[in-house]
Amino acid sequence: MLHNKKAGRLAGIMIGLSMALSSVAYAEDDPIRISYIDPLSGPFALAGDGGLKSFQFAARKLNEDGGILGRDIEIVPMDSKQSASEAVQLVQRSADEGINFITQGNGSNVAAAIIEATERNNRRNKDNKMLYLNYAAVDPALTNELCSFYHFRFDAASGIKLEALSNYMKDREDISKIFLVNMDYSHGHFISERMAELVDERLPHAEIVGDVLHPVGKVRDFSPYVSRIQQSGADTVVSGNWGIDLALFVRAIDSAGLDVNVYTYYGGAGGVPAGIGPRGEGILHQVTEWHADVNVDEGLKEYEKWFQEFKEQYPEFDWYYHRIYNQMYMLKAAIEEVGNADDIDAIAKALEGMEFESPTGTVTMRAKDHQILQPMYISVMDTNAKYDAENSGVGFRTVANIPVEQATVETSCNMTRP
Repeated sequence: MLHNKKAGRLAGIMIGLSMALSSVAYAEDDPIRISYIDPLSGPFALAGDGGLKSFQFAARKLNEDGGILGRDIEIVPMDSKQSASEAVQLVQRSADEGINFITQGNGSNVAAAIIEATERNNRRNKDNKMLYLNYAAVDPALTNELCSFYHFRFDAASGIKLEALSNYMKDREDISKIFLVNMDYSHGHFISERMAELVDERLPHAEIVGDVLHPVGKVRDFSPYVSRIQQSGADTVVSGNWGIDLALFVRAIDSAGLDVNVYTYYGGAGGVPAGIGPRGEGILHQVTEWHADVNVDEGLKEYEKWFQEFKEQYPEFDWYYHRIYNQMYMLKAAIEEVGNADDIDAIAKALEGMEFESPTGTVTMRAKDHQILQPMYISVMDTNAKYDAENSGVGFRTVANIPVEQATVETSCNMTRP
């Protein structure tokens, strides 16, 4: 009888061990999941969908090349509805589903809420930590007073973009009267305040002649704003608008026959080129880390193949988010350095300070605040560009290549590390 009990216990142990080993093997075969938390409905759905398609494409390309540690990457779409509170719920849902990585980009107010929610989860659930990879939310506060060990920004912060832009504008004598038009939230407020400071510091030949903030995603007729620009005598407009708010704004400028140059962050993204078309030629400028004709200008033949393949797969979109390429490959490098996709603290430590050879040059994830530093380009809409944007008949032509040292600002981050 004793022998039978021992045999039973041994059989139970072996069955348990077998199940545990099967569970480990199954976990190792599971995809590495990344929650994509951005608007997939409402007025900014087009911008969110473009980002989603870009992440799905990048994941597929990595998977074709063996994935990460032999595991596929899976992008899990989650609709934030451009709501901070909704995004917080989706962070919790991601935690409940065992998803360790979150990415988001549309709306710095949403990004701030995600940072807080990620920090809260990681304090309470030390065995189920999460990493937030920010591909487009640019409020400088996110890597200054709100900086977090579990947040990494792969886009240039707003202050960095204005640094690059002002270094370009300071040598342009045709810029004398500047009008600021921005969305009424943290992103727009920062541009309004910092651009005024930079004009005082660097553009003695120029002045701010107007500064307005408007509701986000609610203005359908921008003609009153355009009238104010016209009355001010401005020759230059600086705007952080994006999505439908930028497309409608530039169309109103064209409809009024206003002769101004518009400098913005997102001229090539989220339905803007399709919404503007040739009316933006010679008017609409953007400051970005990449645009399609950079491939032509700098002979990036391999990356040109990437861009063309994306366009073939998603004809309604362009490969706009070069930063997504950087983000996905830097995440892969960090996880493979650690050898484990679940050790979030170790992956974060591998990411901070990382230097990565991107197609456009060396990019660095600054360790102090987790802000990426990279070369920037200023480009203008041009019908003679090799690649048009969103099948609009107009693409972008480089007017300035801004090196990293002219696209860098200091940080006040005082990060708490585990």
